[in-house]
Amino acid sequence: MAVAILIPVSFFLLVFGITYLYYSTRNRERMALIEKDLDATIFNKAKRENTSPVWKIFILNFSLLLIGVGLAIFIASILVANIGVPSEVAYPATIFLMAGIALLVGFFVSKKLTS
Repeated sequence: MAVAILIPVSFFLLVFGITYLYYSTRNRERMALIEKDLDATIFNKAKRENTSPVWKIFILNFSLLLIGVGLAIFIASILVANIGVPSEVAYPATIFLMAGIALLVGFFVSKKLTS
């Protein structure tokens, strides 16, 4: 029973530790810049004119990934039915291939949107 509670507690501690280290390190960096009388505007998030919101890029990449996986399953079923490729080989190979191609296309489309 003690093992069952160990996983959620350790996950909470991990998230808390990463968050604490992130914010404490960020605070130390900013304080060091203030002590040296340097400009701390590098921490300000300046909005660029030609940027797309992150959620739009995520949705684009996720939708292209799902399209690639769906197309891969269709191609794999054609390979299994018509050519006689074993299904243990056809499905994983085409899913990984088409998912990679879809993510590559998503990268280039996202790059075009943000620039």
